[in-house]
Amino acid sequence: MFRPPMSVALAGLIAGIFVFQAGAATAESFSSLVKKGYAVGKMSQAKSGALGWVLSGKEGKQFCKSKVSLAMVDKKTLVSILASGRMVKIDRAAFEAGIGGPDPTIPLLVDLKAGRIEPRYVGACTPLRG
Repeated sequence: MFRPPMSVALAGLIAGIFVFQAGAATAESFSSLVKKGYAVGKMSQAKSGALGWVLSGKEGKQFCKSKVSLAMVDKKTLVSILASGRMVKIDRAAFEAGIGGPDPTIPLLVDLKAGRIEPRYVGACTPLRG
C-alpha cells in the first residue's frame, strides 16, 4: 500500500484550504450587495433551473438564489416553487385550513417576479461569469 510522504499530504491540505477561502471570499449576501447600490432585476431562472434574481452593480453581476417555496398568486391560489423552478398550483383555502389559518409571511408571486423582494426570501449570491 502506497502512502504519500507527510509533506505531500500536508501541502495538499493547505492548498485545499486556500482554494476554499478564495471561493468563499467572492460570495456576498443580498443585503450587502443592495447596500453597495446593486440593482435587483426581475426573477429569472439559472441554467440549473433554480429561480433567483440577477443583481447588477459597478463591480459586475451576481445571481442570488431564491429561498421561497410558496408564493401567493391571488385570493384563491398559491404556488409551490420546486427546486427545479417548476411552480405547482395549490388551493389556498385548503392549505390555510391545514396550517390553521393564513400565513402573512408568504410573499406575492407578482412581487417576486418583479424583483421587489426582502432579504429573507434570498439565498446565496454568486458572481456571474461573462
